[in-house]
Amino acid sequence: MNWNQLTAKDQIDQIKANSSNQPALIFKHSTRCSISAMAENRLERAWNTEEIPTMEIYHLDLIQHRDISDYIASTFNVPHESPQVLIISDGKCVYHNSHMGIAYHEIKRIFESLVTA
Repeated sequence: MNWNQLTAKDQIDQIKANSSNQPALIFKHSTRCSISAMAENRLERAWNTEEIPTMEIYHLDLIQHRDISDYIASTFNVPHESPQVLIISDGKCVYHNSHMGIAYHEIKRIFESLVTA
């Protein structure tokens, strides 16, 4: 998986704008949480770029950038959770899940529904 690192709030605005052309995934990760590490590992092991070729994927380190996580929550009107995955399309969060609900097959299903719509 080739993560794009989220380190600035203006990246969120850019993701929102670019999501009209292609969906984006944001993974919010706490480096202090074993559940977050497990969710990240499961996602990385399952990820198949051939199945999801045009989704930009972003990684947010919550410990270093809690302000960005708060900005994501307010921008997309979703509660802050960790770990958490969000899919952004047409400027909106069209899917989010957290903890053990983070699953590659669900992300792939949402991606496929977006590209065939």
